[in-house]
Amino acid sequence: MNQLGFPLLSAIILLPFAGALVTLLLGHNRTVIKVWALIVVLVDLALACILLALFDYGVAEMQFVDHFAWIEPLGISYTVGVDGISLWLLLLTAFLSPIVVLVSWGYLEGRAESEARSFIFFLLVLQTGVLGVFAALDLVLFYVLWEAVLIPAYFLIGRWGGERRAYAALKFFLYTMAGSALMLVGIIALAVLNFRETGLLTFDLLTLYKLPLPWLTQMGLFLAFALAFAVKAPIWPLHTWLPDAYEQSPTPVTVVLAAVLSKMAVYGLIRFCLPLFPDAVAALRPWIWLLAIVGILYGSLVALAQKDMKRLVAFSSLAHMGMIIVGVFAVNAQGVSGALVLSVSHGLTVSALFVLVGMLERRRGTRQIDAFGGLWKSIPLLGSLLLAVVMASIGLPGLSGFPGEFTLLVGVFQESIVAAAFATLGIVMAAWYMLSFYRHAFAGPLVRSENRILPDLRRHEAVILVPLLILILLVGIVPNLVFYATDDSVDLVLGLADERSALGADDLEQASWFDPEDYLSAKADHRGKLNRSP
Repeated sequence: MNQLGFPLLSAIILLPFAGALVTLLLGHNRTVIKVWALIVVLVDLALACILLALFDYGVAEMQFVDHFAWIEPLGISYTVGVDGISLWLLLLTAFLSPIVVLVSWGYLEGRAESEARSFIFFLLVLQTGVLGVFAALDLVLFYVLWEAVLIPAYFLIGRWGGERRAYAALKFFLYTMAGSALMLVGIIALAVLNFRETGLLTFDLLTLYKLPLPWLTQMGLFLAFALAFAVKAPIWPLHTWLPDAYEQSPTPVTVVLAAVLSKMAVYGLIRFCLPLFPDAVAALRPWIWLLAIVGILYGSLVALAQKDMKRLVAFSSLAHMGMIIVGVFAVNAQGVSGALVLSVSHGLTVSALFVLVGMLERRRGTRQIDAFGGLWKSIPLLGSLLLAVVMASIGLPGLSGFPGEFTLLVGVFQESIVAAAFATLGIVMAAWYMLSFYRHAFAGPLVRSENRILPDLRRHEAVILVPLLILILLVGIVPNLVFYATDDSVDLVLGLADERSALGADDLEQASWFDPEDYLSAKADHRGKLNRSP
């Protein structure tokens, strides 16, 4: 439904793209280009706030739906909508965009004016793609936007990144393309299966939710979709592009990659995999948990060994994404809602961490942790802000990381004590490597003379960081801002998944790698706990 009769959601999605096209007409004046980009993203954020204000928290279904035929003979349409699952991810993207643009102002100083125009152009196109992914309800539209994100990201890394930018960009491109190719096959297969079943050729997601799928078919299609999402998250061992891409990208691009692009995968798993392939999710859940937990432990251990601040935050992001994936595959209300809230929190905290690391690098010309020490004495304001973000990242109560982590763990404990125990260990290890990093950089004696003359927090830096800190505090203190939006829509998706389950004893017996009786018993218990209807 569209409450306004005005395409508000489409305006939010398409405004950055329109702004990018206008950027090409502005000439080479760097100041004009930067101000224009800021105006575009601020207007987009204002529209997103209007959408939030008009959003009906009592409705689980899609809202602000815009629909028109696109390629009618193939049943492809432009259909977008937002519900509680996508609302805060879309808002996160819109909120971070002005932050990214402001950070890019400093990055573009001293560069050719033509480079500034190209950089802003690709940045705005990237925002359109991400916003569209969170709203697309047609599978072809979703795929087009999913792939469209790859193009500007490739150029932003490959053209404006560090010394190894070409390698990092190519690796990111190839990994993502490989996963996306299989997802396209899965999308076509779903449409063909629906045509054979109903005589209707369509790629409409809400229609395809009604398509019954046998167990083996679910398995194949789940793997096709999940691989694309696993690469983007990423899930170990498909993570190897992440440290290179994060390290080599300029700070504003790293913020987008870590805070927003990774959440596209979380969204895809919840929106597509859980309701479309519930039996495959149930059968493969132990293996996905295993990979996610390995990612948590691996990311944490590697983060402990890092000497480069940016790579440390990159591997911490891998560990956090593993935690979120564990919550999603709990497949209950607490696990999925906690994963969504933690996704929002991680988007805020990892953005602040990368911005702060970039500020330290600009002051010292290095990201090596050993080059710092005792910085609390020379830059106490910057140190205080970093400490607050570190505490939020490790889940200190009262900050944004705690509500999501706690709720997520409650959900996982209901399904597996072992998985929950390892996830909890990941939280402990996060405290270990993040506090170790902070201690080495800011505590102890101020030995190096270069660190004695560092400027403290500047006014324009406060404009970037303070809004992030406010939201980190707000989500931590009033988490229901997010939970009230997500709960009903999560219940709807989980209820749909439960009702769509087509597993029978005969199907289960074909799977020799897990016990049918144990699974049927667990499924019956789960159904009783949910007791939901779509």
